[in-house]
Amino acid sequence: MSKRGIAQILVGIDGNTVLSGARKIKTKLITEINKQGLSDQVSVIETGSIGPINKGVIVGIYPTGEMYGNVTEKDIAEFVQERFVKGRPYKKLLLEEKIQPEIDLETYDSRKTQYFGRIVLDNCGKINPEDIEEYIGTGGYEALGTVLKEKTSEEVIQEVKNSGLRGRGGAGFPTGLKWSFAAQEKESPKYVICNADEGEPGTFKDRLIMEGDPHRVLEGMAICGYAIGANTGYIYIRGEYQLSIQRLGKAIKDAEKLGLLGKNIFGTDFDFEVKIKIGAGSYVCGEETSLLNSMEGFRGEPRLKPPFPAKSGFLFKPTNVNNVETLANIAPIVLNGAEWFKKFGTEDSPGTKVYTILGHVNRSGLIEVPMGITLREIIYDYAGGISSGKFKMAQIGGTAGDILSAELLDVPLDYKSLQEVGHNLGSGAILIMNDSVSVVDFLKCCMKFFVHESCGRCSVCRIGTRQLYESFSRLEKKEAYFDELKNIEELAEGLKLTAFCPLGQSIASPVLSAIKYFKAELSKGVNPNKIHEPVTREKSGTVSSYS
Repeated sequence: MSKRGIAQILVGIDGNTVLSGARKIKTKLITEINKQGLSDQVSVIETGSIGPINKGVIVGIYPTGEMYGNVTEKDIAEFVQERFVKGRPYKKLLLEEKIQPEIDLETYDSRKTQYFGRIVLDNCGKINPEDIEEYIGTGGYEALGTVLKEKTSEEVIQEVKNSGLRGRGGAGFPTGLKWSFAAQEKESPKYVICNADEGEPGTFKDRLIMEGDPHRVLEGMAICGYAIGANTGYIYIRGEYQLSIQRLGKAIKDAEKLGLLGKNIFGTDFDFEVKIKIGAGSYVCGEETSLLNSMEGFRGEPRLKPPFPAKSGFLFKPTNVNNVETLANIAPIVLNGAEWFKKFGTEDSPGTKVYTILGHVNRSGLIEVPMGITLREIIYDYAGGISSGKFKMAQIGGTAGDILSAELLDVPLDYKSLQEVGHNLGSGAILIMNDSVSVVDFLKCCMKFFVHESCGRCSVCRIGTRQLYESFSRLEKKEAYFDELKNIEELAEGLKLTAFCPLGQSIASPVLSAIKYFKAELSKGVNPNKIHEPVTREKSGTVSSYS
């Protein structure tokens, strides 16, 4: 790690805070620290997101862990004077949140969140993501060196299988098993693709991981490449993620200069290069086969499966596609072992989950918590409770996610527990809503999004999304047909069973879960006296009637 002072001022610089002047504040802090003659005692470090959002520029103090929000240039002189000259907290901007501590396995209990540290986000908000020496100083690239010199590809895959890691993009498919499918294919070349499209509204965890610790993602990709026999990796990323693209690009060049990517990594015969592919911002390209079509220059539309990407993926060659968060777990698993990883979370869903918390809460932002934590714990222990009114519902997994009512506040958020009550975990976005929110209005907004984002390949999705939007529009105006809810439910079930890709299939999730828990409220938009009027259509000189 690069040389630092006794105390460290961490300036959280991400896609949000850049717009609030974070880099100017960093420069002002350095100037003021030098002016006060404190440069040998205090270091100013540019880092990724520290955690909270919607609180302007965030400044953290390490190792004490305190955070300051809404920091402006005019606060800097007084802040340095109070905090570092007089040695007391600057209460004017002091936040309740603290930087999460390091993991202490001797006191760690996966059901007591106060003992919990971080795995995926361990470096985020602590190191300078644009300084490769900082990453190496935390043990970065040790896992890659270990597998190249000490493990076979089969041993690496088995370790990932033993860890129980499941895909963190939403589907939850066992990662080690997925790797084994690509590894057993004989055709070459093979490819590793990092899915950084992240088009789910409300989800920005992958962006903050890439902005805060890009080398962790690259190291995970290289380990995957070694395990499946691939020498080329691609990061497919949204074009809007400019800071992520910039930091990943620099990280790739820096790693190549040190021989950590490129030819003969660590002096072995393993070669692995990483390239960046910038997407145009299509939601459906988060689905892996649509992503592959986009990468090849075609329209972002899903492919028929099978064959699956492991057999015929990018350029119809064996390809492994993993989400950003999934890949960011790989180096810690390899370095510490599968049994270490399984100490976190639950038996069925080991490890941690990164969530973005938004909505009617006192503290919105980014958190990493053990798998199996409850929604109640997230809202009241991490998000500081409901900001106004009473809790009504939460949508987990973004716009395509399930809606949970108050009766599910204490259900563990892991794959098995949620499946037992008929729900899925999703991508990692949690939207908290109070009793001021109309379920009808919320679902109408969701359907409007899907109407816009449907690629149109299958008529079930292309027409079904429009019909659902029109149904919720009628419910909103209290002009719905007497059987509107029945029709909505049947249409959603039809989409779930027959839509060509996960986009159309997932539309059923918010609709059916809302009907399950809020049917009485939805029924208020129904006019029991409104029936479907006969429709006539002229065609080839004939008239047909149907209802």
